Amino acid sequence: MNQKTSPAFVAASWIALAAGTIGFALGLWRAEMLLNEKGYYFTVLMFGLFAVISLQKSVRDRLEGFPVTDAYYGICWFGTILSIVLLAVGLFNATILPSEKGFYAFAFLLAIFGAIAVQKNTRDNLAANRPPERNQTD
Repeated sequence: MNQKTSPAFVAASWIALAAGTIGFALGLWRAEMLLNEKGYYFTVLMFGLFAVISLQKSVRDRLEGFPVTDAYYGICWFGTILSIVLLAVGLFNATILPSEKGFYAFAFLLAIFGAIAVQKNTRDNLAANRPPERNQTD
């Protein structure tokens, strides 16, 4: 049985994704750091968003019986973990206030949570709109 995701959760997911991504980007825009540092953090954010969406899709594909190679599945997990580690290492070594480090960390986590939730909601709603499969004996 496939149910549509509630509009409230869909909206909350999009808001989380937007708040995390836009907040992170605005923080970078206003930050007093070199352009290459800003580029590093922005690239880590985009890499993290792609990695978690790809991971969510591959996990869901496996649950639904679609073939996903172990190599791709492993790369998805590696990319997700690597993006979090890269952010953590960058923030640990950054010469910014601890409050700014916390802001970037939580904006990043909110953005990747939002991306996972939006991907899940999209997949759930597509499955709910799909006509039920008929049994071969019908």
